[in-house]
Amino acid sequence: MELNTIKPAIGASKDRKRIGRGTGSGHGKTATKGHKGQKARSGGSIKFGFEGGQMPMHRRLPKRGFTPLTKKVYALVNLCQLEVFEAGSVVDAEALLKAGIVSDVCDGIKVLATGDVTRALTVKASKFSGAAREKITAAGGSIEEI
Repeated sequence: MELNTIKPAIGASKDRKRIGRGTGSGHGKTATKGHKGQKARSGGSIKFGFEGGQMPMHRRLPKRGFTPLTKKVYALVNLCQLEVFEAGSVVDAEALLKAGIVSDVCDGIKVLATGDVTRALTVKASKFSGAAREKITAAGGSIEEI
């Protein structure tokens, strides 16, 4: 067996359809394109989504974007910002608004672990990062999730 003598198995390959080569071929005259019309013409392809000049569906519908409708936006507070409060004080949304740390509560407050806390504080918030929990409790403070 030589490489130049290898052929595909019988029935494994087909001859290509030679269209427009006379009526005797079975694919002559209209060359398998039917009769007239845009699709029968040279270069006659219709773009995907084209609706014959009517305003297409993708332009009729409103834009929604990628923002999920159920997304919650939290006001972020770092631990270094909590140094303003005295030891033993309760830090909640009202206290943060009065201190000017947060301008708007949004859907809640999330405490992040940037910086250190040196005082024992009772922090009330919607969410805490794992490292923030550890730092607050290590300083002798307590956490309350609202």
